Amino acid sequence: MLKRLIHAVVVFISRFAAKLLPDRVPVTFVGADAVRELAQAIGHRGVTKALVVTDATLVELGIVDRITTSLDDQGIIHHTYDGVSPDPTFTQVEEGFARYVSEGCDGVIAVGGGSPMDAAKVIAAMATNDKSLAQLEGKFKVRRPPAPLFAVPTTAGTGSEGTVAAVVSDPDTHAKKFFLDPKLLPSMVALDPTLMTGLPAPITAATGMDALTHAVESFIAKTSTPATEEYALTAVRLVFAHLPTAVHEGDDLEARSGMALASYYAGLAFTRTSVGYVHAVAHTLGAYYGTPHGLANAIVLPHVLAFSKADAQAQLARLADVLDLGGSTPADKADRFIDAVRDLEATIGIPATLDTIKPADIGPIAEQALAEAWLDYPVPTYMTQAQCEALLTRIADPLAA
Repeated sequence: MLKRLIHAVVVFISRFAAKLLPDRVPVTFVGADAVRELAQAIGHRGVTKALVVTDATLVELGIVDRITTSLDDQGIIHHTYDGVSPDPTFTQVEEGFARYVSEGCDGVIAVGGGSPMDAAKVIAAMATNDKSLAQLEGKFKVRRPPAPLFAVPTTAGTGSEGTVAAVVSDPDTHAKKFFLDPKLLPSMVALDPTLMTGLPAPITAATGMDALTHAVESFIAKTSTPATEEYALTAVRLVFAHLPTAVHEGDDLEARSGMALASYYAGLAFTRTSVGYVHAVAHTLGAYYGTPHGLANAIVLPHVLAFSKADAQAQLARLADVLDLGGSTPADKADRFIDAVRDLEATIGIPATLDTIKPADIGPIAEQALAEAWLDYPVPTYMTQAQCEALLTRIADPLAA
């Protein structure tokens, strides 16, 4: 009971704190010429030597060359740091920063998914703040504006190009360290669908559901505002309209562009509201079994929505209305939206359950997930240990689901 009360107080305070975040969005270029337009804008900004932060796979695939060619056309010198792993570490960020300094760079361009973007944000902050990583870790520690920071996402899921946060892991303890500051928001973003056409269908499906999860959890959060709700609603519409086509017809530029926008709008929404139990459980499943984050979010999402329905009924009903799902009562509409999420997942090949969960792990997984969510996530419904274990049992057992 005491933990429930404390959670309610923290959510109440967080609701007001969310309104203090500046409602700033990056200058955004969208479409097949977005990278070229971004390069022109970077030149106009006065950047003469940029550090491109990415991963080795994107370099090997030639995707980074498509960005650097546009920089060449604008006479912008560039150096590439491609040492970022799927879970960026302090060591990698420090290596990238050392490269920024040694090459005399005056701007940072993130190319890739959430990992390069997280690394690039912290590198840009280090460039101007004369602080170590440990000193920048936490909330609102970035005193001076970072070096000019630009983002080119190559997946449609994380929404990191629209967020004010970064996550970097300690290489020794593997603990994730969070950096949260409005100054970490990129100043310009290029949403270029041609960079995403080569994504395999399973990755397209999982990252797309990651974007949907961001939007839905933001929309039902206690900290939602009229602005974040509009971002979230737009993202939900776009996901349902374009994700099946993006999965099954990966060369469809309209679908890829729609999903790039969905991810971006979802990022703008959840960076101001935070997320919820879906992410808490998904993060823990990733830690225990290496379950890819987007896939874990997708599997967990309908289960958490069903749990939250009593207290988030009005919001879920509104989501159903946005999708024209029908329904005569708020409860009926809420059920229809949850069913629509399940139907979408079945259409794009997302499994309904995760059979890698071991019964002996359910208790510890629930405990860790609830610990993550307790003071940081403004969820509509507080979840107990027993309720979380029951939810995980349903996720693990097809018969129980």
